[in-house]
Amino acid sequence: MATAEREPKKTAAQDKTSAGTPAAAEAAPAAKGPTDDLKTTQHVLSIGRRKLRYSATTGRIVLRQEVLTDGKFDGHRPKAEVFLTAYTVDGADARERPVTFAFNGGPGSSSIWLHLGLLGPRRVVSGDAGELTPPPYELTDNLQTLLQHSDLVFIDPVSTGYSRAVEGEKPGEYHGFTKDLESVGEVIRLWTSRNGRWMSPKFLAGESYGTTRAAGLAEHLQDRYGMYLNGVMLISSVLDFGTILFTPGNDLAYVLYVPSYAAIAHYHGVGAEGSLEEVLAQAEEFASGVYPQALAQGNRLPAEQRAEVVAELARLTGLTEDYVDRVNLRIEHSRFFAELLRPRRQLVGRLDGRFTGWGADGAHERLQADPSYHAIMGPYTAALNHYVRAELEYLNDLPYEIINGDANEAWSFKEFEGSPVTVADKLAEAMRANPHLKVHVASGRYDGATPYFATEYTMARLEIPAELQNNIEFHYYPAGHMMYVHEPSRLQQSKDLAAFIRSASNR
Repeated sequence: MATAEREPKKTAAQDKTSAGTPAAAEAAPAAKGPTDDLKTTQHVLSIGRRKLRYSATTGRIVLRQEVLTDGKFDGHRPKAEVFLTAYTVDGADARERPVTFAFNGGPGSSSIWLHLGLLGPRRVVSGDAGELTPPPYELTDNLQTLLQHSDLVFIDPVSTGYSRAVEGEKPGEYHGFTKDLESVGEVIRLWTSRNGRWMSPKFLAGESYGTTRAAGLAEHLQDRYGMYLNGVMLISSVLDFGTILFTPGNDLAYVLYVPSYAAIAHYHGVGAEGSLEEVLAQAEEFASGVYPQALAQGNRLPAEQRAEVVAELARLTGLTEDYVDRVNLRIEHSRFFAELLRPRRQLVGRLDGRFTGWGADGAHERLQADPSYHAIMGPYTAALNHYVRAELEYLNDLPYEIINGDANEAWSFKEFEGSPVTVADKLAEAMRANPHLKVHVASGRYDGATPYFATEYTMARLEIPAELQNNIEFHYYPAGHMMYVHEPSRLQQSKDLAAFIRSASNR
């Protein structure tokens, strides 16, 4: 197992001379109640002949709320303790050095996936579809880490990772759209201020619901704190939930999923013939014209045209014409994952359609459990629990909540009552106010959770002027939702993100 070299521990005086260290936080005045429990360690990553020396600071910082009693200031009340891991290159010029704040989605997920899968200086060895690594798993140096180009701060929202509401406070208060933005935004403000990074190029990197959060934060940070960003990285993006939710009366999701269905069927050898590029072009054309027009006609669709649509939809998706006809031309995604390989008695992964697994029997109508999620849960969990203790020297007896299902189930979108959840307007507003804001969009062709065609649909409808269209770049990978579990995709994605940071830093 590869292990990054450890540096001798610095003295307090030495620590305060390095840009990006938590020295400023240590100098803050003491406050009542819980306090930050940050731990800093030094490391060296050897990349060829080059040695990357960096500090890792991990632990929980306390979020506080200003309290007014009868209109008078009554102090700051601790509300939550948020776990983060920050990596800063030693001796770097804080003004020139970019910093990226990263988080995953769920909602209710920790930042473990981007941290140990793609961006951080250490990564888990999990294997890939058909070649999974057996337990007890391994960690290795990430020679393509984004730390070469940007300092990194991984944030676990309240109730994920080691983040918790403080004693006497309700964690459910943070399980909702607005409070989540406010709390994560406050972490970003605190870290930036305490580490003297207001003049650094700043980026957000979000995955899945983390892209929803990132788009909302781009506007929130500008509006609340006047913090303008250089770039936002949207990995496996969903900015408009109306594009992916199969709700009654909404045919949009059925349409936008078709290219992803076609890609997954093609991968398993049961879909349309030809190269992947050829099949996707056919699926996109069908989903942009004939198919939505047919659904819009409803019962008015002539029988002959209906038969043609049934045949083409079956050809592209690898399903039988009989099945397509029986579901009334509308293939819900959890049904697709259960149906596609039913003759083989296999289920297809939702997060990554390249993965397959088994149910209790071969008669499930819908996907009961995601084999692609099961494939990565074990390796990432073991790696994080070892890494944070053995290498980052942070000790905490709380369970590290990889994904908090209760938070996900209880998540509140009360701000959007009566309308689909969307933050596309917030991203557009942030771009209009800050015309230098660049957006990187990454999608996996086999992603069955946030289909790439739905992302394209949303981005094409951003309310931004033509002058800002070139601020958005798109990248595609032959993998799924966590595209970096596929080694060729991980290598290419690392290059693409590094190029984006360099280009958008304006240095």
